[in-house]
Amino acid sequence: MGTEATNTDEWRNPLAPARREILDRTRTIAMVGASPNPARASNFVATYLLSSTRYDVYFVNPFATEIFGRPVYKTLADLPVVPDLVDVFRKPADLPAVLDETLALGGVQTWWLQFGLWDAELARTAETAGVDVVMDLCVKVEHARFHGGLHLAGFDTGVISSRRRTA
Repeated sequence: MGTEATNTDEWRNPLAPARREILDRTRTIAMVGASPNPARASNFVATYLLSSTRYDVYFVNPFATEIFGRPVYKTLADLPVVPDLVDVFRKPADLPAVLDETLALGGVQTWWLQFGLWDAELARTAETAGVDVVMDLCVKVEHARFHGGLHLAGFDTGVISSRRRTA
């Protein structure tokens, strides 16, 4: 799989065509660190994934019970399925435990770390276990980029104008 540099570390993200292939083959996504708080990035991403994609989305957060009327699972092991992609919204110190939990499931194809998250050593560990890794990129942004839904505000409005809409 081709890679591109996004950090000065030795590990490199997959190139855009490989990221698109990852998203195209994915059917189920588990969002670790999903939040019911609409001010959180994970909530914004969840809104997009549920409304604009065909993915089955599962939420993982030990402190929440429901997001958008859907159940929230305390751990990845509690999910009713093994997700194709684990999308991580956690602080850097939590990444080793999240990777351990991901690998313990067996069958996860991709470990995806959201903006600001990067750990080359963990990426190599995941790849050694046969899991593709994408770091410091957003699933929502990448999906919209490849599928025509990218817009400055996060959604494709269909309007090409710098003027604000009037009522």
